[in-house]
Amino acid sequence: MFGFRRSTMVEPADALPGRPEPIVAPERHTVLGTPLTGPWPEGLQVAVFGMGCFWGAERIFWQMPGVYSTSVGYAGGYTPNPTYEETCSGRTGHTEAVQVVYDPARVSYEQLLKAFFENHDPTQGNRQGNDVGSQYRSGIYTTTPEQEKVAKVTLDAFQPIVTASGHGQITTEIKPLDTFYYAEDYHQQYLDKVPNGYCNHGPNGLSCPIGVAKLES
Repeated sequence: MFGFRRSTMVEPADALPGRPEPIVAPERHTVLGTPLTGPWPEGLQVAVFGMGCFWGAERIFWQMPGVYSTSVGYAGGYTPNPTYEETCSGRTGHTEAVQVVYDPARVSYEQLLKAFFENHDPTQGNRQGNDVGSQYRSGIYTTTPEQEKVAKVTLDAFQPIVTASGHGQITTEIKPLDTFYYAEDYHQQYLDKVPNGYCNHGPNGLSCPIGVAKLES
């Protein structure tokens, strides 16, 4: 993708300073026609995932029934209002992330997790395929305590399946979302604007179980 890749996480004290001004997101989703920023209609919830290059990740979620809006940005790091170039330097601590606004009456958080775990390799650490750098790490950034619980239970249930397939330990980080910073306009719905654009996402051939959180309640 862009420039230098840092394969290890930057320390907070060494992170780039960023800026107080946020990147302004476009008003409308080019596929769904919905807003890219809140406030969201009553009853909708927000999920945030990092699974490598955010272009392909966003397309996976905007195609799911029950998803109201998606957008790409930066999450999980330290630098306020980072740019794409700064994030790709590895010196902001952020992942390339996708924000998913969804109707839980139509699609559950577990179904979103299933799409997340089945469409990238969550065992690769600070990379995803040929994309190398801490900005490509696998991450789940939760917006409620219930999301955090369900994400951890689902990961634990998926690990034996991953292990049986000959892969190693899942490296997906799970932590509460601090701030989701919107990426630049040209990144939003990139694979709708550039249908033949680069994307290394796709089914990994494994089936992530859902419903396990209810069994452990």
